Amino acid sequence: MGKPTGFLEYPRRSVIDRDPAERVKDFKEFHTHLDERERREQGARCMDCGTPFCQSDYGCPVDNLIPEWNDLVYHGRWEEAFKRLMKTNNFPEYTGRVCPAPCESACVLAINEPAVTIKDNECTIIDRAYDTGLMKPRVPAIRTGKRVAIVGSGPAGLAAADQLNQAGHLVTVFERDDRIGGLLMYGIPNMKLDKGLVEKRNAIMMGEGIDFRPGVWVGRDLDPQELLHEYDAVLLTVGATKPRDLPARGRDLAGIHFAMQFLRANTRSLLDSNLEDGDYISARGKHVVVIGGGDTGTDCIGTSVRHGALSIVNFELLPRPATERTAEYPWPLFPRLLKNDYGHEEVQARFGADPRQFSILTKEFVGDESGSVRAVRTVRVKWHKPPGERPQMQEIPGSEEQWPADLVLLAMGFLGPEDDIAAQLGLDRDERSNIRAEFGAFSTSRPKVFAAGDARRGQSLVVWAIKEGREAAREMDRFLMGHTILA
Repeated sequence: MGKPTGFLEYPRRSVIDRDPAERVKDFKEFHTHLDERERREQGARCMDCGTPFCQSDYGCPVDNLIPEWNDLVYHGRWEEAFKRLMKTNNFPEYTGRVCPAPCESACVLAINEPAVTIKDNECTIIDRAYDTGLMKPRVPAIRTGKRVAIVGSGPAGLAAADQLNQAGHLVTVFERDDRIGGLLMYGIPNMKLDKGLVEKRNAIMMGEGIDFRPGVWVGRDLDPQELLHEYDAVLLTVGATKPRDLPARGRDLAGIHFAMQFLRANTRSLLDSNLEDGDYISARGKHVVVIGGGDTGTDCIGTSVRHGALSIVNFELLPRPATERTAEYPWPLFPRLLKNDYGHEEVQARFGADPRQFSILTKEFVGDESGSVRAVRTVRVKWHKPPGERPQMQEIPGSEEQWPADLVLLAMGFLGPEDDIAAQLGLDRDERSNIRAEFGAFSTSRPKVFAAGDARRGQSLVVWAIKEGREAAREMDRFLMGHTILA
């Protein structure tokens, strides 16, 4: 696959980013594609490795045919590359932008060289398909007459909707927000995933016959029992939207928000009025503390610096990760490594220092006379791992600090789906409060009701949501028809 000597001839070249000091002036995407010659050279680096771990269980969850479309990129056969890509991934325009690329961690070349730019190649293929008109509605020729309701329009729900619609079923997608997309619309900032692209993809799906119903909260506006009467099957892809809280002293002070409250309001106001309506939580002129070091925390950092924050600091309870693979994360495992993400680069450009503080524990939120947060008190911790036991932490005496804070954003992950639909349908839950449905079957304890994505597996990646949506659609098709035509 690719050019046999390509990995020896061409160095890895990633997409080009706009300068951090410039891109923080807007909320536009900041990646720029390489030109065609350069991109074809990147496809040529795919090295005919014999056993492509990139598409193994260690690599791409949706089983993308990566060496095949890398080879097609190298040869400039873009239409074939597009068709190959779409065989396994309903939404490469999303994974090509926001996926952490476990495929690249598992790339054989990555054993001792920089990995093939799989994610960037994927993004170029699909973006060219939009530009050249290849990405257009595919209206099913035959309809089965079976009706399917999908609750939740994130990547799992949309992947299932696309698959079931192509199988000929009549699909209706219910979304509680005012726009279709779930996490893709309101959970990921515009500079990482342009909402115009999300709307464009949604329009294609509407053109294929999918019925989208935004602004309908199943469990409040609509009794989920009604769905069981009106539809032949129901899929719950409601996500894991219950945020992890931090019950420290002073938590009830004004100015402390969950990360998704902050990100969601910002994106809605941006789309509604370009932030002119003021209907969002602003970081302008404030000392911002972001608690939680994952992607959501980074998105809060990037959004805050665009607002014009006075200072930004990011607390992470865990120790600073290694910069290279360790014995704990040998190839081809996906390693937890220190990465300088886009938000960190932007804060460094604006304030001259990395915003992250590792091995730090929040002890108390300090308020002012009006009941608003004004500072955060912390203590440093050290970690140790006794043999055969879980890692343990100890507070370091004398390491207490106080940090100015007018705005605190809690980005510490999620604890599972909200309770309304599962409770009203009487569904079994697992020990982590997720909807119980066996992977591979996706059927819940209630007949006709299926579950997939974060609501079933817990907080995870967009690419895993797509996989779950696709596989749940296959099993629903089998349930509806007695057999399935879906892969």
